[in-house]
Amino acid sequence: MREPAAPTAGDRRWRLRHLPLLLAATGLLAAAAAVVGALTGGSDAALGAALGVGVTAASYTLTTVVLAWADSVNPQLVLPFGLALYAAKFTLLGVVMVGVASTGWAGLVPLCLGIAAGVVVWTGVHIWWLTTVHARRSR
Repeated sequence: MREPAAPTAGDRRWRLRHLPLLLAATGLLAAAAAVVGALTGGSDAALGAALGVGVTAASYTLTTVVLAWADSVNPQLVLPFGLALYAAKFTLLGVVMVGVASTGWAGLVPLCLGIAAGVVVWTGVHIWWLTTVHARRSR
């Protein structure tokens, strides 16, 4: 089996090359989630579902950008920055979810479903990109 080619110094954007596709996929999902939410639960559900997808996209985009930066500075920074970001994001998400739950907002369940759908779509599209587009470029 051949080793993938290392990114060249001239290709500084390789760490973020997948991001536009992932953002487009989650944008489409957010629109679809809003429509499904509106049809099944009204405006609160539409807003909650779309916001849930947006939360996932924002979280994953932040992680992608921070880890790409850390890797470009020094690959040994990826683990500490990744772990710190993970802890900070999930702490913030927990605080926000508890705060939203305490309001009794009708969009809470659609928000949670939107987050879950965003995770599935982002992860699925990322896997597809890595196994097809990126794999072809590495040969």
